[in-house]
Amino acid sequence: MLETFLFQFTSLFTMINPIAAVPIYIALTEAMSPKAARWVAMRASVTALIALCVFALIGEAIFSFFSISVNGLRVAGGILFFVMGFEMLRGRTVPKRIDGESESDFGSDVAVTPIGIPMVAGPGAITMVIIFIQDSTAVSNSISLFGAIIAVCALTAVILASGRQLLAKLGRSGSKILMRLMGLIVMLIAVEFFFAGIKPYIVDIARAV
Repeated sequence: MLETFLFQFTSLFTMINPIAAVPIYIALTEAMSPKAARWVAMRASVTALIALCVFALIGEAIFSFFSISVNGLRVAGGILFFVMGFEMLRGRTVPKRIDGESESDFGSDVAVTPIGIPMVAGPGAITMVIIFIQDSTAVSNSISLFGAIIAVCALTAVILASGRQLLAKLGRSGSKILMRLMGLIVMLIAVEFFFAGIKPYIVDIARAV
């Protein structure tokens, strides 16, 4: 069971790649207090945890019922990330805090989307947990999978909070430079997401023709 857990943990951690979520997390929590930013990191990780557990249990049924595919989620996520990356390059934050909206309400919104879903609990991670649960021939394998999801999401919260501390040490000028650099990185991630999702559709159209 330990060997299975380690395999599932390393596979999920590699697929989720929480370090890639740090740029978006930093951009969205830049104006927040350290306490509020840590709360966003925790809530985003809990959101991803719940989402991955739900998809592990009934993900295949959900996709089948609505006639959707993981590739569609990749395309939608790619478009969302590209817009965010472009705004970060311009020194702006997306989504923007609405006038009169409290810091806690704004934090709750961005923690769920886009940080929790689809940045942490993204198409790759969702597909992976569905495949793992389908391949589980014993109850112990299913238990280890949920343990791996919990462990990865907990580690993700720590990594996100650490990224915020890095920003604080850079100062205002350094943070602006880092923000634009991270905007470029987010746009590159977006391109990979989009074309990974659109490729199967193009292949299907080519075969039909």
